[in-house]
Amino acid sequence: MSEVRVEAVVGDVMLEEWRHVHNVIVPPAALGLGEVRERSGRYRLENAYLGDVLVGCATVRPPVGEEAVATVIARVLPGFRGRGFGTALYERGLAHARGLGARVIETCVLAVNEEGLRFASARGFVEVERYVVEDGGDLWVDLRLP
Repeated sequence: MSEVRVEAVVGDVMLEEWRHVHNVIVPPAALGLGEVRERSGRYRLENAYLGDVLVGCATVRPPVGEEAVATVIARVLPGFRGRGFGTALYERGLAHARGLGARVIETCVLAVNEEGLRFASARGFVEVERYVVEDGGDLWVDLRLP
């Protein structure tokens, strides 16, 4: 794998980069800059770069509930997949979630994203639910590490 640099999102330029990757990967859930700014206050957002080129982003939602369930989502732009960038983002997000006290790890994938589903399955995630978000027509898949 080429050297990947992963950085916590800070400032509007990085927020916009994170938003770009998110919106390319999950267009049915496209976000505006204000929504991303709001998410950055609740979740850990990171961007991945190959040199100065943006290749992906990640989200870690902190643990909640009695089970201390955290959500880790890694996204890699299509032209950069299969080169270890998703693994780097996922492993970093997993370590961060566990550092926050997560006992259970989940992720969510747009059902039409077959590559994303294969990626999650290869890391041991199993499907727990399929659903359509209110006011949406797209099918989502929630997965959990057993």
